[in-house]
Amino acid sequence: MEKQKVTLTDFLHLKKAEVKKSSDESKKAEKIIAEEKVEEEKVKQHIYTVQEITRYVRHILDKDDLLRDIHVKGEISNLSQPTSGHLYFTLKDESSELRCVMFRDRSALMKFALEDGMSVIVRGRISVYEKKGSYQLYASEIQETGIGALYLAFEQLKKKLKGEGLFDTVHKKPIPVFPHTIGVITSPTGAVILDLLNITRRRFPHVHILLAPVVVQGGEAPAQIVKAIQLVNRANKELERIDLLVVGRGGGSIEELWAFNEESVARAIFSSEIPVISAVGHETDFTIADFVADKRAATPSEAAELAVPDKREIKRHLCSQELRLRQNVFNAIEVHRQRVESIEKSVLFRKPTERINQYRQTVDELKRNMLAEITHRVELHRKSLQAVIGKLDALSPLAILERGYSICSRTDGKVVRSVDDISVGDALKVLFADGEALSEVKEKKTNK
Repeated sequence: MEKQKVTLTDFLHLKKAEVKKSSDESKKAEKIIAEEKVEEEKVKQHIYTVQEITRYVRHILDKDDLLRDIHVKGEISNLSQPTSGHLYFTLKDESSELRCVMFRDRSALMKFALEDGMSVIVRGRISVYEKKGSYQLYASEIQETGIGALYLAFEQLKKKLKGEGLFDTVHKKPIPVFPHTIGVITSPTGAVILDLLNITRRRFPHVHILLAPVVVQGGEAPAQIVKAIQLVNRANKELERIDLLVVGRGGGSIEELWAFNEESVARAIFSSEIPVISAVGHETDFTIADFVADKRAATPSEAAELAVPDKREIKRHLCSQELRLRQNVFNAIEVHRQRVESIEKSVLFRKPTERINQYRQTVDELKRNMLAEITHRVELHRKSLQAVIGKLDALSPLAILERGYSICSRTDGKVVRSVDDISVGDALKVLFADGEALSEVKEKKTNK
């Protein structure tokens, strides 16, 4: 291709155009700078309100991607929860503090209670509280450092219910040995109902199974379980007797088993008038329901074995009791047979009159001894009575009169003991051993 030729004239025109373009751009830049300076002057001249500044700062923070969703680790202090249900606290470390708030709709979802001094990781967003012009962390989730939130909630509820006495053995109801009807609260397709049906069919087929189907995990599970427990207890009162209640599910993670760690479920189990067996998870899984229930089964299979007896064991036990009963009856018969033989060989059985004659002789001896004892005692009392009579005779006034004495008394019956008791002219009565005489005092003398 032939190259295009450029003349000197064309070159000069081109350069002139470039110079003109550069000059135009320079003027345009100067104009822009001048306009920006005018704007800056306007900004410098504008006076902002506190609210405008606060909103501007909040707007900047809200646009920051880092601060929209952030995790902050620290220690809780100044925790408070007013009647509104919101949580207010300060998150601090060794050198700084950050004010935090968690609104009621989020705090109601927490599985554990916050406490001052607790080390936590708070998830949320940083923004400004316009009324006070301070920035704070709006919390959406809180986890305790070094321990899972669910495990912490489990321990807190366990401590609370234990303090109220819900775990005490005094409240445990006995599990019936031969239940007629068993209520089962679980998933209709889970391990509990399947194991219970299979094992009861083999061990004790006469029992009736009443299933109350519920979901056993998720947000709806606790309410359904509580309602089912109440419904079965109501049926026990109004419809038919239910001897035992099995509540549980198969194994799973702590999240999947969490419905049986809810306080509402624990209190429903405790309030049940029907004895409750808890069968949640595997042998190593423990839930609050296990502690409140009247009996804990490590597995659903064990729950079935605890719920019903084994007919084979019952049969073996009955056979053993039959053998023991037969042996006891045989032993009793043998003892009485030997006793009868001993009686037949005894003298009393062979010659009963000899024993009667012995008793007659004994009666005669007792009679003689009794008569001799009575005679001896009568003689002793007779001699004692004679001695008393002799003393009475010796002290009797009549005996004194027999010896020649007399008793002098006035007509009013008063005995004259002294010459001073009478006066001349008084009439006196004199008592002798064989009669009495009336006299009159003619004269009296004293020996003084």
